[in-house]
Amino acid sequence: MIMSGSATGTAPKLSARNLAMTFDDGTTRVPVIGDVSFDLHAGEIVAIVGPSGCGKTTMLNVISGLLAPTGGEVAWNVEMAHRRPRIGYMLQKDLLFPWRTAKANVMLGMEIRRNTGAEAHNKARALLDQLGLHGFADHYPSTLSGGMRQRVALARTLIHDPEVLLFDEPFAALDFQTKLLIESDTVRLVRSEGRALLLITHDIEEAVSMADRVIVLTGRPTRIRSTYTIDLHPGAAGDRNDMIAAREAPGFSAYVKQIWRDLDVGRERAA
Repeated sequence: MIMSGSATGTAPKLSARNLAMTFDDGTTRVPVIGDVSFDLHAGEIVAIVGPSGCGKTTMLNVISGLLAPTGGEVAWNVEMAHRRPRIGYMLQKDLLFPWRTAKANVMLGMEIRRNTGAEAHNKARALLDQLGLHGFADHYPSTLSGGMRQRVALARTLIHDPEVLLFDEPFAALDFQTKLLIESDTVRLVRSEGRALLLITHDIEEAVSMADRVIVLTGRPTRIRSTYTIDLHPGAAGDRNDMIAAREAPGFSAYVKQIWRDLDVGRERAA
């Protein structure tokens, strides 16, 4: 169940090597990330779980380039092209603009890139249709449910064809049924289009059902306690993109219990 890397054999889209992060205001030093290394490959979903306050969001901000690490590095494979990788960053809050329609919110990034032609508009509508929002392109956020708003946010994240997706608990505020549906949509889109997804979550069941690997972090300064390769074999119960089938698959409960034990050990040591 435990391994220290990926078995794909291809060059990773993202490599974190000995990442470290310490906040220092000149009088106080707060070490948040101790030493973290992992790879993320195309078509792969890696979930990261850890104790509350261990530095998961800080790590995502370092990986995205919003923060510069105080140690280690983040390396990107963009097929040897001299460009920045296309990254999609999605947060727990949908952050939709209330005065813009669903399609206009999805189009925001395209407008910033000055890409507002008919093809971009058609792509925005197609994404909304793919995510179960056919007929809602011209609706305003106030008329949409929480799950529908989060689907709009997902479409906005996907419209510029990101190679790597960074998700920070984007489904945490959703009801269970809606969460399962959007998780399934996300997994399907990531795997079918060869994207790579790094998912931060506090929900162990979400991590095990969605991810190919689950990385368990320690408390601050955070390090990797363990890494699990998830192999659920849904079989007749459904495919790997079906979150209900994943939760019903043999072995699902064993993964959840072992990861919970890892986190519980971390809390005991922190106490």
